[in-house]
Formats: sequence, structure tokens, C-alpha cells
Amino acid sequence: MTSEIFSPVADFTSKPYPKVSPLAATLGIAHRTSLKISSSCPAFELPLNPQQLFHSSTARIKGNYYNQGEIRKKELEQSCCVLGIPASDVTVIDHRDLPDSPAVEWDTQLLATLVLKHIAAKNINLVVTFDAGGVSGHANHISLHTAVRYLHSEGKLPEGCRVLVLESVNLFRKYISFLDVLISCLLPRDALFILTEEETEQAKRAMRCHRSQLLWFRQLYLLFSRYLVVNSLRLL
Repeated sequence: MTSEIFSPVADFTSKPYPKVSPLAATLGIAHRTSLKISSSCPAFELPLNPQQLFHSSTARIKGNYYNQGEIRKKELEQSCCVLGIPASDVTVIDHRDLPDSPAVEWDTQLLATLVLKHIAAKNINLVVTFDAGGVSGHANHISLHTAVRYLHSEGKLPEGCRVLVLESVNLFRKYISFLDVLISCLLPRDALFILTEEETEQAKRAMRCHRSQLLWFRQLYLLFSRYLVVNSLRLL
């Protein structure tokens, strides 16, 4: 993979895309509500081959948050379908030691082992996940970042495999929608995605598939979140 894929924003938003070697990318999300972020971070716009989604969750096991594991799994598949990601490219990891809970920090070694196994099995050379802030500060999000950072810092990732992390922003920037585009363009980053109106609507349709989780604050997210319009990422 060449470094062009991480060039300035024009390389991402202009068509045709820059010529790069084939990518096999994975989105690392911590639980099903994470898709509200990953669906609007348009990794699916890159020339990915194949589009892989790593999803660590607690579906079908005792202790899943709100006891809605099976419902949320179906909603995830529906949401991915809206984004053009087939069910065959969605990997759901069920593990009793990785409960879907904002109060639980996942074991770094266990999670790193599962992530690395997925990367090797799918020949992944680009990992996209959360940064150290987890975007919302959710413990599961942060745990996933910690595991991927561990793999990266210890040199355990396959040769040529790179990692992009989604930037966490302060509460003000998080909820000023398209107004954050200018701020994001002025600040340093390794990759910047600015969605078109059509792409933003697609991301919203994907999130609405998660009907069991559309609480009042997520309705506000749909209206005001900058992550449905602009996403800035950094390389580890």
C-alpha cells in the first residue's frame, strides 16, 4: 500500500481515487452502537477489497447489555446492508470476557489476540478504529484502541498493516455538525473525510436500523453530530 492513501483531503473526496495497491481493510468497533460512528466514517468509500468489519460484541451470550444481543445483531446486519457491506463480510465475536458495558475495561491481551487473528485470517492491511478517547469515552471503545495500539507498538501487526484512529473531539465540536468542517480542515490530521449530503443521509439510514438503541440522545446525534458530516483520523 502506498502512502498516497493518507494524503490530504482532496485525495479522499475527489473522484477518481488515487491509484493505490488493493486494500483489505477492517473497521474495529467495540459494540453495535459504535456503528453510529463507523457508518459515518466512510472507509467504505475507499477502494477496499474486501470490505471487512470486525465487531466484538456479546450477542447470544449471558450478560449482553440490556439483554438485546440477538436483536442488536440483526440490526447490525441491516445497518451494514444499508452501507453496502454484505453479511458475509461482518464478523461478530462472542466472548463472555468481553461484555458490552460502558463500565468494563476489556482485557488487552485477550482482545489483541482476537483482533490479530481476524487480521491474519482476512489478510488485512488497514485497520480503522477509535483513538484513546474512544470518541464518547466509552470503556469498550478505549479498550479496543488499547489492544490495537499494543499490537502496533509491539510490532505484532503483519508487515505493511497500518492503523488509522478516529479522532475524538470536545463536546462543542462534536455537536456543531457541518460547522466543524472548517475547524477540521485547519487542524493537523493524516486523513480527513467530508461526506456529501447523500452520504450523510446514507449514514443516518444505517443508524436508524438500530431501532432498539435510538434513545433521545441518539436522536440528537442524528441531528447535530459532526461525525455524520466530517471525520478526521490519525495514523498510529
